[in-house]
Parts: sequence; C-alpha cells; structure tokens
Amino acid sequence: MKILFRECTTAEADIGMRCYLCPAEGTGGHLKTLPEDFVVTEISDPPRAKENGDYTIATVVSRNWETNRLVRIMARSMGMSRERIGFAGTKDKRAVTTQLMSFKCPPEDLAKVDLKDVEIRDAYRGSRAIQIGDLVGNEFEITVKDCTMDPARIPETVSEDISVIKKVGGFPNYFGVQRFGVVRPVTHLVGERLVRGDIEGAVRTYICFTTPEEDETLQEVRRSLEGTTDWGDAAKVMPEPMSFEKTMAQVLAGGGSWIDAIDAMPTNLQMMFVHAYQSYLFNEILSLRIQRGLPINMPVEGDIVIPLDPKGAPQHENPVMTTAKNIDLVARQIRAGRAFVTGALFGSETMLAEGEMGEIERKVVEDNGLKAEDFVIPGLPKCSSKGGRRELMCPVKDIASEFRDDGYTLRFSLPKGNYATCLMREFMKSEMRDY
Repeated sequence: MKILFRECTTAEADIGMRCYLCPAEGTGGHLKTLPEDFVVTEISDPPRAKENGDYTIATVVSRNWETNRLVRIMARSMGMSRERIGFAGTKDKRAVTTQLMSFKCPPEDLAKVDLKDVEIRDAYRGSRAIQIGDLVGNEFEITVKDCTMDPARIPETVSEDISVIKKVGGFPNYFGVQRFGVVRPVTHLVGERLVRGDIEGAVRTYICFTTPEEDETLQEVRRSLEGTTDWGDAAKVMPEPMSFEKTMAQVLAGGGSWIDAIDAMPTNLQMMFVHAYQSYLFNEILSLRIQRGLPINMPVEGDIVIPLDPKGAPQHENPVMTTAKNIDLVARQIRAGRAFVTGALFGSETMLAEGEMGEIERKVVEDNGLKAEDFVIPGLPKCSSKGGRRELMCPVKDIASEFRDDGYTLRFSLPKGNYATCLMREFMKSEMRDY
C-alpha cells in the first residue's frame, strides 16, 4: 500500500531522517526528564551455565550510566582490561537499564565494583562471553513530559498514531539520534573521513567538532584545539568528559600516528565510526523510498527481502531478490511476519537491490561519491566494514499507552538493533535534542 507521510523539518533531517510515517501533528514534549522516564529491559538469550566456566554472567541494573563509561570504570575497579567485559548492546545514558554482561573473572571479583546507581546481581559462571548484538530485543517504558499540544488532544492523537503503526505493521526503521550523538552528532562525520582516507581529519573531527548544544566549557576546549600540533598540551586541557579524546592526544604526543590514535579507541567505538556513516546513508535511502511513495511493509520488484529464522531473527545471510515470478510468495511471507524488505548498509561487499529500490540505493551512493573499496580502511581493520542489509520497517509488539496531566507513557517491545526513539518521534515530532 502507498504510505502517507509527513516531512521532518527538524535537525533529524541532517542525519537522513527526513520523514515521519504518521501524518498527524506531533504532541511535542521531551524524554528523560528523569532517568526513570526511560526504562529499558533487555530480552536476552543468556549463555548457559557452566561449572568452572571462564566467564561470569550477571545482570547489571544501572541508572544514568552510559554503557562504555560504565564498562570502563567497572574494569578499572576490578583491575582488568575493559575488553574482558562483554555486553550485548549500548544503552542510553539517561535511563534505567537492565542488561546482561559477561566478565572474564571469577564471580567474587564483582564485589570490587561499588558504584553509585549500579546493581550487579544474579551472577553465575557461564560457557561463553556476551558479545555486541547478542540479545533478542528490548522492552521499553517511556514517558513523555512537557508536551506542547493541548492535553485534551493528546489521547486522540496518540491513538491515531498507534492505529497507523498497527495498520502498517511497524514504523520506519531509521538509525536513531543515539547512533550519531544527540548533543554532538559526530560519529558519522568521523566515519566519513575514515572512508575517504582522511585519517587525520577523522581524529581532528572527533576531538574538535562541537555544537551549540554541547556544554560551553567543552565547546571552548574543542575550538581552542582546532589545528593544534602540540598534543601534549592538548591532553592536559581536556576535562574528564573528553577521556577518549585525551587518549588520542596522548598517543599523538607520544609519537604515535593518526592511525594509532584511532586504533587506541575501544573496539566497539572503532566499529561505530564507519557503521554510523553507513547508518546515515541507510537513513537517506529509507527516506527516499518513503518520499517516492514505495511501501516499507510490502515488496516491489527488485527489492531484497530477508527471511526470519524460527526465533524471529533476520537471516541476513539468506537474501531473496524479489522478481515478477516470486513477488506474490514474498508478499505472503512478509504479511505473515516471516520476512522483511531491506535497504543497503553500503560497504565493501554490499549486495544492492534492483528495480526502483536499486535506483534509490545507487543514487545515494553516487551522490556521496563512494565506491565499495572505500570501506576497507588500510591499517584499521576494526573500522573497515563489508556492509549488509537492514530491514526498512521495525515491528512493534504489545504497544500500550497511558495518559497523565503532564504527558503520557508508552510501553512496547522491539527487536534488537532498533531504536525506541524512532518510534517515539512518530508521536512527538520534537526537536532532536528532546529525545
């Protein structure tokens, strides 16, 4: 079916999120007035227990902690490398999150962690480490406050949006603002510099890029470092929130190369740079498809469709090209929730669609002056990316609403790798900083 949509006029358009599925006016408001307004609980498939296993698996409940920083400080508390702590996905800082983590240490070492608003419980010895992406999905309970819409209109508007989402079967599966940075959307800019072979530019962008939304002290520090060559002095003026930037500066001050500075970052952050740029390109592809009136919940000829396995996980290794001969069968599989239409995550080995979707994907690639080989980053294998495909629509389960004088709460669950804020934006249509 052809989908009506509403154009996005906020800063989200700058990261490729140019459309809303729901055409109704937004309620406005913002998220995370308190961490308790954004509650996330992982739906996990935990490692099996193993007597004398090398890994300790535990449930970590944290309030107002960014995942990478939490891992770094827990590792410091236990006197071990941060690489010995595994987790399935990064979570929002301003939230209450419950997630499984693995620790390559005996369970008793967890007692060394004594951090404010962090609880570690239900520890057991496991057979393997937990890795990025190693989960089923997430349950959310999210409260919107300070809405700009007349409170009397909010229940009807939210109900209308829920009706659209249920009719379509989900919402546009954009990569949300957290992928790029809400206050300082820099990650994809660093990734673009890496892809274009400008490693120095990548390092300088990560250290110096700022926005008016960032803390004024940090803005001043970043601006003062533009064009610097004295990295020893640069490291000295960087405050604690710039800890990764300080590590880069210290590497350069010690005679390291630009490649060494990037390589000093945690593995997941190195991977995130180029992945964020691929995410930006995907958002542009998805927006173009919606703007052209093509459905996100049904195939057209040339679409590449990904089937789901019996557990509901996408089988990206088994793509199916939609043709005139199989389109009816593919459509039946999609209607049954057993497959999804996809868009390109462009990389060194990405399979592109054919037909009109292929035209869209090639247009975005060509408009950005890219080639597949650009995504092999010499000297930085952790930053290189083969690419792949991503589902254009994210399904929602068990969505329910509750209204109050100062806003409303939505409860729902999403598969892994999808962004709750991309569902919330359909209702709120607020400025990017409000998510």
